Amino acid sequence: MNPSATLPSRPASSRRYLWPLAVFVVMLGFLFTGLTLNPRDVPSPLVNQPVPAFNLPTLAAPEQRLSPEQLRGQVWLLNVWASWCVACQLEHPVLVELGKTRKVTLIGLNYKDRRDLALGWLGKHGNPYQATLSDTDGRVGMDFGVYGVPETYVIDREGVIRHKHTGPVTPEVVRDTLLPLMGRL
Repeated sequence: MNPSATLPSRPASSRRYLWPLAVFVVMLGFLFTGLTLNPRDVPSPLVNQPVPAFNLPTLAAPEQRLSPEQLRGQVWLLNVWASWCVACQLEHPVLVELGKTRKVTLIGLNYKDRRDLALGWLGKHGNPYQATLSDTDGRVGMDFGVYGVPETYVIDREGVIRHKHTGPVTPEVVRDTLLPLMGRL
């Protein structure tokens, strides 16, 4: 009697169970990779593109208007904020300290907010901005691709967006990202 004749051969169909297992392992790999990513790091298609055109009234004096052309020749930060934004309250002390240094031109974009509430908020928490623009209908914010406040943009001397930071600006973001980038520009 041949010993190999008594052993059942492994059917090819048993390998079919390996494919779902392999797919499952690959999907787990994607899941774990995704869990390590920061959900606030949303790439902006506007980085390295000219700043969207706008001509908005200032919050403090609506008869005065500001456009990107008036800021040409200087590197500036555009900080999008609102009085109803909880995260804006977290970052505001950092912006107040940054504004005191006068190292940067800091422009605020008050987004989808009421003028009286925004002015009251700045009066209560301090005003770090050289100018604050009023975007009550949110159209300029949409042109910038704002999907939530706060967001901050670094704009170079030629009016090109060089960086977008989503979420509250922290002292670490100022120290490690914003100031070094603005120094190079």
